[in-house]
Amino acid sequence: MSRHVAIVTDSTAYLPPQTMELHGITAVPLTVVLGNQALEEGTEISARSLAQALQKRRSVTTSRPSPEAFAAAYRATAEAGAAGIVSLHLSSEFSGTYDAAVLAAREAPVPVRVVDTGMVAMALGFCALAAAEAVDAGGSLDEAVAAAEKRAAGTSAFFYVDTLDYLRRGGRIGAAQALFGSALAVKPLLQLEGGRIELKEKVRTASKAIARLEELAAERAGAGRVDVAVHHLAAPERASALAERLRERVPNLGELHVSEVGAVIGAHTGPGLLGAVVSPR
Repeated sequence: MSRHVAIVTDSTAYLPPQTMELHGITAVPLTVVLGNQALEEGTEISARSLAQALQKRRSVTTSRPSPEAFAAAYRATAEAGAAGIVSLHLSSEFSGTYDAAVLAAREAPVPVRVVDTGMVAMALGFCALAAAEAVDAGGSLDEAVAAAEKRAAGTSAFFYVDTLDYLRRGGRIGAAQALFGSALAVKPLLQLEGGRIELKEKVRTASKAIARLEELAAERAGAGRVDVAVHHLAAPERASALAERLRERVPNLGELHVSEVGAVIGAHTGPGLLGAVVSPR
């Protein structure tokens, strides 16, 4: 089914494939560079392969999609019948993806609104879903953008990592913060704040950090209607257990997604990542 407004995002939204198909959402892939190989996230490198490479301390970097990749996606959606496009992307603090989309939008055959959501993973995914649902309800280009921006403003993301070293290597957290965590042998709890990764709390053990992660997510959920996503990298048991506890603790739970992050986010967090995204409707 063609839609008058198409939704484009990027591969770090980590939306379930069936959800993307249902809402006609297109994801443009970022690239993971493993040694001297450039691999597209989602099709050419799996989270498991990425985790194994990190554990072997292989060189791993990431890069944005090219403007040409976005241009091709915009042309394809226009050719499928879209009269306008909302292009929603991960925080520009993390990646040049937003900038590449802006460049491509200038030459697109239909109007394109490019939005820096300040989000990543399902925090971004929920924004894309909000825009798609607005379109499905007959909303305009502006209404779809407004729905995504409203969802972004209310969404919180907290996550635990076994070490800050991967974030430090990729420049996603300050060297001083990473050094502080390593020196004290604390387990860091992080949050997405203002489009950046910030060190929220320092906890002495992994079990206490994960318990605190649960507390933060449950507190943020409150009593209103919320969607929740639990993410992990090479830690499926942790993720499943956290999801079940949140299912019991969140009184007005909408959708609950449990998924492994892809290779791009995994490259910057490392194995052992556990995250919770809370997104009020």
